[in-house]
Amino acid sequence: MDATTTEQLMAELRAVAREAEELLQATAEQTGERVEELRERAKAALAAASEIDVQVRKNPWAAVAIAAGVGLLVGLLLSRK
Repeated sequence: MDATTTEQLMAELRAVAREAEELLQATAEQTGERVEELRERAKAALAAASEIDVQVRKNPWAAVAIAAGVGLLVGLLLSRK
């Protein structure tokens, strides 16, 4: 993956995170068990995405190796008949 593609992907991920935060703020006044559950899950997902971003920035080569390994495994699984 070249630098441009990586930058585009990161920009898109940031946009998704921003939109999720806006959605959380927009639904802040709505109540209900299901809404609260979804809000908590969204908050947890945003926190996890933030942590992943920090770790990738600290260890970019490890992230590349992990992504390559996952891609290899998925490729092997998909190629089986």
